[in-house]
Amino acid sequence: MYAILLNFIGIVVGAGIGALARPKIREKYITVLNTAMGLASLVLGVNVAMTNIEKAGASVLFIFCLAIGGVIGTLLRLDERMERTTARFSKGKLSEGILTGILLCCIGTLSMVGPILSALYNDDSYLITSATLNFVTMIVLASTYGFGVAVSAVVVFLWQSAFYWSAKLSQVSLQPELLAEISIVGGVLIAAAGLGILHIKDCKTINLLPALCIPPIYFAIRHFVGF
Repeated sequence: MYAILLNFIGIVVGAGIGALARPKIREKYITVLNTAMGLASLVLGVNVAMTNIEKAGASVLFIFCLAIGGVIGTLLRLDERMERTTARFSKGKLSEGILTGILLCCIGTLSMVGPILSALYNDDSYLITSATLNFVTMIVLASTYGFGVAVSAVVVFLWQSAFYWSAKLSQVSLQPELLAEISIVGGVLIAAAGLGILHIKDCKTINLLPALCIPPIYFAIRHFVGF
């Protein structure tokens, strides 16, 4: 578990460094960093989705996940609630920064398989690598959006802990198909966040977040039903 805590600390410290550097960075450089982060999110998201789509058992499941998750998120008005909450602490697009931080730090092999390897084999190499990347990512994000993006650390900690304890309690690796489906949906959301950062299309990505919960529910039902 110490490596998961290391990820939490890396995100908070990285956000702190980025926030301290922010006032010293001219607006044009912040714009460049913002554009770079948008492009990186777009490319990483597409890559994650395309890499895992061949590993998925049901190649169209992610479409239903996004559709159902989007409807749920819209009904719950997650986007509006997030905007109102972050508006109390920042006049900028803090919610966009927090969402991007959560997606970039949560979705991927390092943050999903890492906790499983740590739980089953005491192998923390993936999580330590993840902590390093998250540290750098948050420096860039905080230099654009401010220290508020450090909130991502809480979500990342809960996310990685969920995978860790799921593997620890069951003492078996989670289904590769499930991890692939979550990665596909997550990749699409990362790419959607990138489009928002680049001001190409506001996909209301926050409303799509419930889509990440659909694959585990689907596989749980499939397991109990036996098909």
